[in-house]
Amino acid sequence: DVPDVPPPTDSTPEILKRALSGLSARWKNWWIRGILTLAMISVFFLIIYLGSFMLMLLVLSIQVKCYHEIITIGYRVYHSYDLPWFRSLSWYFLLCVNYFFYGETVADYFATFVQRREQLQFLIRYHRFISFALYLTGFCMFVLSLVKKHYRLQFYMFAWTHVTLLITVTQSHLVIQNLFEGMIWFLVPISSVICNDITAYIFGFFFGRTPLIKLSPKKTWEGFIGGFFSTVVFGFIFSYFLAQHQYFVCPVEYNSETNRFMTECEPSELFQMKKYSVPPLLQAVLGWETVNMYPFQMHSIALSTFASLIGPFGGFFASGFKRAFKIKDFADTIPGHGGIMDRFDCQYLMATFVHVYITSFIRGPNPSKLLKQLLILQPEQQLSVYKTLKSHLVEKGILQPSLRG
Repeated sequence: DVPDVPPPTDSTPEILKRALSGLSARWKNWWIRGILTLAMISVFFLIIYLGSFMLMLLVLSIQVKCYHEIITIGYRVYHSYDLPWFRSLSWYFLLCVNYFFYGETVADYFATFVQRREQLQFLIRYHRFISFALYLTGFCMFVLSLVKKHYRLQFYMFAWTHVTLLITVTQSHLVIQNLFEGMIWFLVPISSVICNDITAYIFGFFFGRTPLIKLSPKKTWEGFIGGFFSTVVFGFIFSYFLAQHQYFVCPVEYNSETNRFMTECEPSELFQMKKYSVPPLLQAVLGWETVNMYPFQMHSIALSTFASLIGPFGGFFASGFKRAFKIKDFADTIPGHGGIMDRFDCQYLMATFVHVYITSFIRGPNPSKLLKQLLILQPEQQLSVYKTLKSHLVEKGILQPSLRG
């Protein structure tokens, strides 16, 4: 048996406690959650306004905080055994894994920037070897820290650290990969999960009667179903407004001349208005034979459906985890909500789904990325590629054989 984790303290501001002192516990929690939710959404919109780089910093900050909350639970559970180097190694492994993933991102999306700096060229060229060497150092440190009477516990915590890295760092890396595809691939999934969380809570609060799952006694079928329909409608409408603006639909690219992230492009077919025929069954109801909409809105239905039907299972998983260690929340960072991990447990499943969805159904060859990779090659390699491409175009009849290059 593991010792119980001490419950987090109440972090609700005193002024808010006094203002809501006359309400029942149920309504008090309603107002606290509502006020803090509006505050968090306002901050989120501000960060969106500040641009892609600030969103990446936000994702990194959330990742570190979620990792800290999960590792802290492990530390509280096993702190009485005084395991040597546990916390130091946990943070060291976090740095190693982040170095690996963010180094891969730099190599993929900042090729022209790296090309101008010799020090970075060396780091990128041997990036995977350096990453492996750093991890190997941590691995050896762990082996050297083993104490005879604590072998089993130390291996438990070693596994705890690596599973936490898998849950937090890997998923946050996928979130940033989605962001580079276009801010809309970041905003619609995340907003859909937030919408489902809010509407499911509202429907469950006012109409909930039928328990949904034992892991979360407060979850109800009424909230689950109401959240589903609300999220699909929200995602469809939200996608319509975002698809009209280049800022949201264009891939995020780094401009090495201005040292800024750019979101300017000719929108792809996904974000160009098209006319669709309304199914005969709906024509009688709507009175329309055709409807104009963006193709991305059809994809938004798939994203919203996953966010509302499968996304909550991330929350159920987190509930089971907390029950296993007899805690209510991961932390007390946000009054009425718990820790950061309590708010983002569903987002990690969503990030993986969006990444798989894009690679499976959306993404094609990327000329811009290919060009960046070509610019890194040596001159003789670039010339060889040019000759091969020219020969291929001549064979296809696109270029005339007499064309000189």
